Amino acid sequence: MSPLVSVTPTTRSELSTVTAKLGLREKMDLAPVITTVQSVLDDIRSRGDSAVLAYTERFDKVRLAPAQLRVTEAEVEQALASIDPDLLVILREAATNITRFHKAQPPQDVHLATAHGGFTGLVHRPLDCVGVYVPGGSAPLPSSVLMNVLPAKAAGVGKVIMCTPPRPDCTVHPAILAAASIAGVDEIYRVGGAQAIAALAYGTATIPAVDKICGPGNIYVNTAKRLVFGHCDIDMFAGPSEILILADKTAQPTYVAADMLSQAEHDPLASSILLTTDPELAIAVAAEIDRRVPLLPRRTILEKSLQQYGAILVVPDLGTAIEFANELAPEHLELCIQDDDIEQTIAQIRHAGAIFVGHYSPEPLGDYFAGPNHVLPTSGTARFFSPLNTADFIKKTSLIRYTRQDLAAVWEKVALFADSEELAAHADALRVRFDADLARLQTAGQSPIRAAGKE
Repeated sequence: MSPLVSVTPTTRSELSTVTAKLGLREKMDLAPVITTVQSVLDDIRSRGDSAVLAYTERFDKVRLAPAQLRVTEAEVEQALASIDPDLLVILREAATNITRFHKAQPPQDVHLATAHGGFTGLVHRPLDCVGVYVPGGSAPLPSSVLMNVLPAKAAGVGKVIMCTPPRPDCTVHPAILAAASIAGVDEIYRVGGAQAIAALAYGTATIPAVDKICGPGNIYVNTAKRLVFGHCDIDMFAGPSEILILADKTAQPTYVAADMLSQAEHDPLASSILLTTDPELAIAVAAEIDRRVPLLPRRTILEKSLQQYGAILVVPDLGTAIEFANELAPEHLELCIQDDDIEQTIAQIRHAGAIFVGHYSPEPLGDYFAGPNHVLPTSGTARFFSPLNTADFIKKTSLIRYTRQDLAAVWEKVALFADSEELAAHADALRVRFDADLARLQTAGQSPIRAAGKE
């Protein structure tokens, strides 16, 4: 069998080829998906719960009565009692780490005195209600519950609603319910897919409308989030997962191979790339990947991911690797390099969702436990997006406060500015406070628009 990931001596052209290949991951025809999802959104907006129940039966093969949509407190308590006690302890410790990290990010209100004596400012208010989507799929994702709910709670969001698809027996996986309880979810609904996103965006008789929707999902869920964006907010436009590892001769081949596989097992579209200055390390990592893949349960996914979007590239120096990292703007970036180079390398990294520093900071540590959020920008969007954080659940309101004396110093300038845009009523809103003739016209019930000769 040929190697799953070939070792390639790298030129600038080869790096550009890799970037272009990664860009093809999302170049699929979304028109049929958009048509399907839009019809679901429109139907649920029109028919509410009855449409939600119909699509749940159609897509999830589960028939529910309206009263079964909401998960009961008894079900949550049963889930807490049924899962492994050791896992429960770990979930609580992870939740503590995540909460501590996100509570350390409170935004500061701003109050500034202007040059003319007035005051301007910015105040922060948490969103009223947030919806979190948690996929069902073949494996439960309690980490997604913690990472999406706890930042909202840290921000002070009033209510967090969670939707997750039912299993064939109408239940929700106990680990998901336990994580929801630990995180403080206020209401849980057994609804999945695009129908869940529609219900959260528009509201139904049973499911409240929310101000923002967060959480991962398949192409139908992500398309639904895109289509409701504007009616409510969403977290970000998520793409396939990816990891870029920069490594030198100090890296351990077994560690690097394991970290590449940790991302490749997500999805056939996931990308795992190693850039190294050491040709011997590159060969050893490729051999270790080939050895480990047949032993892992998600072998088929791993093979597709590595063959299509995996790469091991030998670069002439660390500077070239850093240059490519900034061009790729990866979701996850690991620095498996000698300690002497770490601080300088971090200082040169401009674009990455999360940076994992040193040989003992593997990416899964961030997925589950360390505290920073694992909801990260993908597909190069780390150039302008940030990880999900407390500020994402807080909106800003500006303040302007001038007294008559403060406004007197600037009103003529502001009125002239409005005149330049030919917005007479804007200018009048200034002049009426200080221009005696204009004030007299208003008192007499005449048009406030300036009389001829007062232009």
